[in-house]
Amino acid sequence: MVLNIVNFGIYHYHMVMNWENALRLRHIRCFLEVARVESVSLAATHLNITQPAVSKTLKELETLLNTRLFDRVGRELRLNEQGRIFQSHAAASLTELSRAHDRLGQAAQSAVQLTIGVLPTAATELVPLAAIEFHRAMPHARLNVRTGPNWLLYNQMRDGQLDLVVGRMPEAGILTGLTFEQLYTEDVVLITRPDHPLLTSTNQGAELARFPMILPPKGAVIRGTVERYLTSIGLRDTQGVFETVALPFGRKVVQSTDMIWFISRGVVQEEIKQGSVAAINLGSALLAGPVGIFLSQNAIPNAARSVLVDHLRTIAQRLQT
Repeated sequence: MVLNIVNFGIYHYHMVMNWENALRLRHIRCFLEVARVESVSLAATHLNITQPAVSKTLKELETLLNTRLFDRVGRELRLNEQGRIFQSHAAASLTELSRAHDRLGQAAQSAVQLTIGVLPTAATELVPLAAIEFHRAMPHARLNVRTGPNWLLYNQMRDGQLDLVVGRMPEAGILTGLTFEQLYTEDVVLITRPDHPLLTSTNQGAELARFPMILPPKGAVIRGTVERYLTSIGLRDTQGVFETVALPFGRKVVQSTDMIWFISRGVVQEEIKQGSVAAINLGSALLAGPVGIFLSQNAIPNAARSVLVDHLRTIAQRLQT
Protein backbone atom coordinates (compact mmCIF):
# COMPACT_ATOMS: atom_id res chain seq x y z
CA MET A 1 0.00 0.00 0.00
CA VAL A 2 2.80 2.36 0.84
CA LEU A 3 4.50 1.45 -2.45
CA ASN A 4 1.30 2.16 -4.33
CA ILE A 5 0.99 5.56 -2.69
CA VAL A 6 4.59 6.33 -3.54
CA ASN A 7 4.11 5.19 -7.12
CA PHE A 8 0.96 7.28 -7.42
CA GLY A 9 2.79 10.31 -6.04
CA ILE A 10 5.61 9.87 -8.55
CA TYR A 11 3.10 9.40 -11.36
CA HIS A 12 1.18 12.52 -10.32
CA TYR A 13 4.41 14.52 -10.05
CA HIS A 14 5.45 13.57 -13.57
CA MET A 15 1.97 14.31 -14.90
CA VAL A 16 2.07 17.80 -13.38
CA MET A 17 5.59 18.41 -14.61
CA ASN A 18 4.70 17.28 -18.13
CA TRP A 19 1.66 19.54 -18.12
CA GLU A 20 3.64 22.51 -16.82
CA ASN A 21 6.40 21.94 -19.35
CA ALA A 22 3.90 21.75 -22.23
CA LEU A 23 1.73 24.69 -21.21
CA ARG A 24 2.87 27.94 -22.77
CA LEU A 25 1.97 31.57 -22.34
CA ARG A 26 0.56 31.55 -25.87
CA HIS A 27 -2.05 29.02 -24.73
CA ILE A 28 -3.18 31.34 -21.95
CA ARG A 29 -3.27 34.47 -24.09
CA CYS A 30 -5.08 32.77 -26.92
CA PHE A 31 -7.66 31.22 -24.60
CA LEU A 32 -8.34 34.49 -22.79
CA GLU A 33 -8.82 36.40 -26.03
CA VAL A 34 -11.20 33.80 -27.47
CA ALA A 35 -13.08 33.72 -24.17
CA ARG A 36 -13.32 37.50 -24.22
CA VAL A 37 -14.70 37.86 -27.77
CA GLU A 38 -16.19 34.34 -28.10
CA SER A 39 -14.97 34.17 -31.67
CA VAL A 40 -11.98 32.43 -33.22
CA SER A 41 -11.87 34.84 -36.16
CA LEU A 42 -11.99 37.98 -33.99
CA ALA A 43 -9.41 36.55 -31.61
CA ALA A 44 -7.13 35.74 -34.55
CA THR A 45 -7.41 39.33 -35.77
CA HIS A 46 -6.68 40.77 -32.32
CA LEU A 47 -3.76 38.41 -31.75
CA ASN A 48 -2.45 38.96 -35.28
CA ILE A 49 -2.28 35.25 -36.04
CA THR A 50 -4.27 32.97 -38.35
CA GLN A 51 -7.59 31.34 -37.45
CA PRO A 52 -6.13 27.82 -37.85
CA ALA A 53 -3.38 28.78 -35.41
CA VAL A 54 -5.98 29.91 -32.86
CA SER A 55 -8.00 26.71 -33.28
CA LYS A 56 -4.86 24.58 -32.97
CA THR A 57 -3.76 26.40 -29.81
CA LEU A 58 -7.17 25.95 -28.18
CA LYS A 59 -7.18 22.26 -29.05
CA GLU A 60 -3.70 21.86 -27.54
CA LEU A 61 -4.86 23.60 -24.36
CA GLU A 62 -7.96 21.46 -23.98
CA THR A 63 -5.85 18.35 -24.55
CA LEU A 64 -3.36 19.45 -21.90
CA LEU A 65 -6.18 20.14 -19.44
CA ASN A 66 -8.06 17.02 -20.49
CA THR A 67 -11.33 18.93 -20.63
CA ARG A 68 -13.39 21.01 -23.01
CA LEU A 69 -13.42 24.74 -22.26
CA PHE A 70 -15.98 25.85 -24.85
CA ASP A 71 -19.28 24.63 -26.15
CA ARG A 72 -19.61 25.00 -29.91
CA VAL A 73 -22.87 26.65 -30.93
CA GLY A 74 -22.85 26.75 -34.71
CA ARG A 75 -19.80 28.87 -35.61
CA GLU A 76 -19.71 30.53 -32.23
CA LEU A 77 -18.06 29.47 -29.03
CA ARG A 78 -19.48 29.69 -25.56
CA LEU A 79 -17.49 29.26 -22.37
CA ASN A 80 -18.75 26.29 -20.41
CA GLU A 81 -18.42 25.82 -16.67
CA GLN A 82 -14.92 24.36 -16.94
CA GLY A 83 -13.94 27.24 -19.22
CA ARG A 84 -15.19 29.82 -16.75
CA ILE A 85 -13.23 28.20 -13.93
CA PHE A 86 -10.08 28.15 -16.00
CA GLN A 87 -10.69 31.70 -17.22
CA SER A 88 -10.75 33.10 -13.68
CA HIS A 89 -7.47 31.42 -12.73
CA ALA A 90 -5.74 32.09 -16.06
CA ALA A 91 -6.67 35.79 -16.02
CA ALA A 92 -5.47 36.13 -12.43
CA SER A 93 -2.22 34.37 -13.28
CA LEU A 94 -1.57 36.59 -16.31
CA THR A 95 -2.32 39.67 -14.22
CA GLU A 96 0.15 38.56 -11.57
CA LEU A 97 2.78 37.87 -14.23
CA SER A 98 2.24 41.38 -15.58
CA ARG A 99 2.55 42.85 -12.10
CA ALA A 100 5.71 40.85 -11.48
CA HIS A 101 7.19 42.18 -14.72
CA ASP A 102 6.34 45.75 -13.73
CA ARG A 103 7.76 45.34 -10.25
CA LEU A 104 10.95 43.81 -11.58
CA GLY A 105 11.28 46.72 -13.98
CA GLN A 106 10.74 49.21 -11.20
CA ALA A 107 13.19 47.34 -8.98
CA ALA A 108 15.81 47.37 -11.70
CA GLN A 109 15.31 51.09 -12.18
CA SER A 110 15.40 51.96 -8.50
CA ALA A 111 18.12 49.49 -7.54
CA VAL A 112 20.85 51.82 -8.79
CA GLN A 113 21.81 54.06 -5.91
CA LEU A 114 24.99 55.97 -5.22
CA THR A 115 25.82 57.56 -1.90
CA ILE A 116 28.58 60.13 -2.10
CA GLY A 117 30.31 62.46 0.31
CA VAL A 118 30.97 66.06 -0.71
CA LEU A 119 33.35 68.49 0.95
CA PRO A 120 32.49 72.22 0.89
CA THR A 121 34.75 73.22 -1.99
CA ALA A 122 32.96 70.81 -4.35
CA ALA A 123 29.43 71.23 -2.99
CA THR A 124 28.48 74.53 -4.61
CA GLU A 125 29.34 73.96 -8.27
CA LEU A 126 31.32 70.87 -9.30
CA VAL A 127 29.13 68.18 -7.76
CA PRO A 128 25.73 69.85 -8.41
CA LEU A 129 26.54 70.31 -12.12
CA ALA A 130 27.90 66.76 -12.41
CA ALA A 131 24.82 65.43 -10.59
CA ILE A 132 22.53 67.11 -13.13
CA GLU A 133 24.38 65.45 -16.00
CA PHE A 134 24.37 62.14 -14.14
CA HIS A 135 20.59 62.34 -13.74
CA ARG A 136 20.16 62.97 -17.45
CA ALA A 137 22.32 59.97 -18.26
CA MET A 138 20.75 57.68 -15.63
CA PRO A 139 17.30 59.12 -14.82
CA HIS A 140 16.26 56.14 -12.70
CA ALA A 141 19.36 56.14 -10.51
CA ARG A 142 19.19 57.70 -7.07
CA LEU A 143 22.02 59.92 -5.89
CA ASN A 144 22.31 60.40 -2.13
CA VAL A 145 24.63 63.32 -1.33
CA ARG A 146 26.11 63.68 2.14
CA THR A 147 28.15 66.51 3.59
CA GLY A 148 30.14 66.61 6.80
CA PRO A 149 33.64 66.81 8.27
CA ASN A 150 36.28 65.27 6.06
CA TRP A 151 37.28 62.68 8.67
CA LEU A 152 33.68 61.49 8.94
CA LEU A 153 33.21 61.15 5.19
CA TYR A 154 36.50 59.30 4.74
CA ASN A 155 35.63 56.91 7.56
CA GLN A 156 32.21 56.28 6.06
CA MET A 157 33.83 55.48 2.74
CA ARG A 158 36.25 53.03 4.32
CA ASP A 159 33.28 51.39 6.04
CA GLY A 160 31.53 51.02 2.69
CA GLN A 161 28.81 53.57 3.45
CA LEU A 162 29.95 55.91 0.67
CA ASP A 163 30.75 55.11 -2.95
CA LEU A 164 33.09 58.06 -3.34
CA VAL A 165 34.03 61.42 -1.84
CA VAL A 166 34.69 64.62 -3.78
CA GLY A 167 36.80 67.42 -2.33
CA ARG A 168 40.20 68.83 -1.56
CA MET A 169 43.02 66.41 -0.80
CA PRO A 170 43.89 66.33 2.93
CA GLU A 171 47.10 65.47 4.72
CA ALA A 172 48.68 62.24 3.45
CA GLY A 173 48.03 60.29 6.65
CA ILE A 174 44.28 60.61 6.27
CA LEU A 175 44.36 58.85 2.90
CA THR A 176 45.07 55.41 4.35
CA GLY A 177 42.96 52.88 2.46
CA LEU A 178 41.88 55.46 -0.13
CA THR A 179 42.88 56.39 -3.65
CA PHE A 180 42.79 59.92 -5.04
CA GLU A 181 42.32 61.24 -8.57
CA GLN A 182 43.09 64.92 -9.00
CA LEU A 183 40.65 66.92 -11.12
CA TYR A 184 42.17 70.38 -10.72
CA THR A 185 44.12 72.62 -8.37
CA GLU A 186 42.31 75.22 -6.31
CA ASP A 187 43.52 78.00 -4.05
CA VAL A 188 42.30 79.26 -0.70
CA VAL A 189 41.28 82.90 -1.02
CA LEU A 190 40.62 85.70 1.40
CA ILE A 191 36.99 86.86 1.26
CA THR A 192 35.82 90.34 2.24
CA ARG A 193 32.85 92.57 1.63
CA PRO A 194 33.01 94.35 -1.75
CA ASP A 195 34.02 97.73 -0.26
CA HIS A 196 36.49 96.44 2.32
CA PRO A 197 39.50 98.76 2.96
CA LEU A 198 41.93 95.87 2.49
CA LEU A 199 41.03 95.74 -1.20
CA THR A 200 42.79 99.06 -1.88
CA SER A 201 45.86 98.27 0.21
CA THR A 202 49.19 98.10 -1.60
CA ASN A 203 50.56 95.50 0.83
CA GLN A 204 47.61 93.30 1.66
CA GLY A 205 49.59 90.49 3.26
CA ALA A 206 51.25 92.84 5.75
CA GLU A 207 47.93 94.34 6.78
CA LEU A 208 45.99 91.14 7.45
CA ALA A 209 46.61 91.37 11.20
CA ARG A 210 44.62 94.62 11.32
CA PHE A 211 41.35 92.80 10.69
CA PRO A 212 39.51 90.08 12.62
CA MET A 213 39.60 86.74 10.85
CA ILE A 214 37.28 83.85 10.17
CA LEU A 215 39.34 80.67 9.92
CA PRO A 216 38.49 77.10 8.90
CA PRO A 217 37.69 74.96 11.94
CA LYS A 218 40.15 72.41 13.27
CA GLY A 219 39.70 69.22 11.31
CA ALA A 220 38.79 71.02 8.08
CA VAL A 221 40.95 70.00 5.12
CA ILE A 222 42.19 73.57 4.58
CA ARG A 223 42.92 74.36 8.24
CA GLY A 224 46.55 73.25 7.96
CA THR A 225 46.91 75.06 4.65
CA VAL A 226 45.81 78.37 6.17
CA GLU A 227 47.95 77.89 9.28
CA ARG A 228 51.05 77.26 7.17
CA TYR A 229 50.39 80.41 5.16
CA LEU A 230 49.84 82.55 8.25
CA THR A 231 53.03 81.17 9.78
CA SER A 232 54.92 82.06 6.61
CA ILE A 233 53.95 85.73 6.96
CA GLY A 234 54.69 85.93 10.68
CA LEU A 235 51.17 85.34 12.02
CA ARG A 236 51.71 82.00 13.69
CA ASP A 237 49.06 80.91 16.24
CA THR A 238 46.58 83.46 14.88
CA GLN A 239 43.14 82.86 16.36
CA GLY A 240 39.95 83.36 14.42
CA VAL A 241 37.00 85.30 15.82
CA PHE A 242 34.85 82.63 14.20
CA GLU A 243 35.69 79.27 12.67
CA THR A 244 33.63 77.95 9.77
CA VAL A 245 33.61 76.70 6.21
CA ALA A 246 29.83 77.19 5.96
CA LEU A 247 28.92 79.54 3.12
CA PRO A 248 25.71 81.11 4.54
CA PHE A 249 27.37 82.03 7.84
CA GLY A 250 30.70 83.23 6.44
CA ARG A 251 29.10 85.21 3.64
CA LYS A 252 26.75 87.08 5.94
CA VAL A 253 29.47 87.94 8.46
CA VAL A 254 31.93 89.32 5.90
CA GLN A 255 29.18 91.28 4.17
CA SER A 256 28.21 92.88 7.48
CA THR A 257 31.62 93.55 9.07
CA ASP A 258 35.32 94.16 8.43
CA MET A 259 36.09 90.50 9.09
CA ILE A 260 38.10 88.57 6.51
CA TRP A 261 37.53 84.91 5.75
CA PHE A 262 39.95 82.23 4.55
CA ILE A 263 37.98 79.76 2.45
CA SER A 264 38.40 77.55 -0.62
CA ARG A 265 37.58 79.40 -3.81
CA GLY A 266 35.08 76.76 -4.86
CA VAL A 267 32.85 77.48 -1.87
CA VAL A 268 32.37 81.15 -2.81
CA GLN A 269 32.88 81.05 -6.57
CA GLU A 270 29.30 82.06 -7.37
CA GLU A 271 29.32 84.91 -4.83
CA ILE A 272 32.57 86.21 -6.34
CA LYS A 273 31.04 86.16 -9.82
CA GLN A 274 27.95 87.99 -8.61
CA GLY A 275 30.02 90.59 -6.76
CA SER A 276 28.31 90.00 -3.42
CA VAL A 277 31.77 89.36 -1.91
CA ALA A 278 35.30 90.17 -3.01
CA ALA A 279 38.21 87.74 -3.20
CA ILE A 280 41.83 88.61 -2.49
CA ASN A 281 44.30 86.27 -4.14
CA LEU A 282 47.28 86.29 -1.84
CA GLY A 283 49.52 84.77 -4.50
CA SER A 284 51.07 82.08 -2.33
CA ALA A 285 51.72 78.56 -3.51
CA LEU A 286 51.09 77.47 0.07
CA LEU A 287 47.38 78.17 -0.42
CA ALA A 288 46.95 75.97 -3.49
CA GLY A 289 45.86 72.35 -3.29
CA PRO A 290 44.40 69.57 -5.44
CA VAL A 291 40.67 68.83 -5.62
CA GLY A 292 39.49 65.47 -6.83
CA ILE A 293 37.79 62.13 -6.28
CA PHE A 294 38.46 59.72 -3.42
CA LEU A 295 37.68 56.03 -3.68
CA SER A 296 38.23 53.12 -1.37
CA GLN A 297 41.12 50.91 -2.40
CA ASN A 298 38.72 47.98 -2.02
CA ALA A 299 35.98 49.52 -4.18
CA ILE A 300 34.44 46.99 -6.55
CA PRO A 301 33.53 48.04 -10.12
CA ASN A 302 30.30 50.02 -10.28
CA ALA A 303 28.80 51.19 -13.58
CA ALA A 304 26.78 54.05 -12.08
CA ARG A 305 29.78 55.32 -10.14
CA SER A 306 31.84 55.25 -13.34
CA VAL A 307 29.21 57.37 -15.08
CA LEU A 308 29.25 59.91 -12.25
CA VAL A 309 33.06 60.02 -12.23
CA ASP A 310 33.08 60.69 -15.97
CA HIS A 311 30.71 63.63 -15.47
CA LEU A 312 32.82 64.96 -12.60
CA ARG A 313 35.86 64.92 -14.89
CA THR A 314 33.98 66.66 -17.68
CA ILE A 315 32.53 69.38 -15.43
CA ALA A 316 35.90 69.93 -13.72
CA GLN A 317 37.55 70.46 -17.09
CA ARG A 318 34.78 72.87 -18.12
CA LEU A 319 35.11 74.89 -14.91
CA GLN A 320 38.85 75.30 -15.43
CA THR A 321 38.57 76.70 -18.97
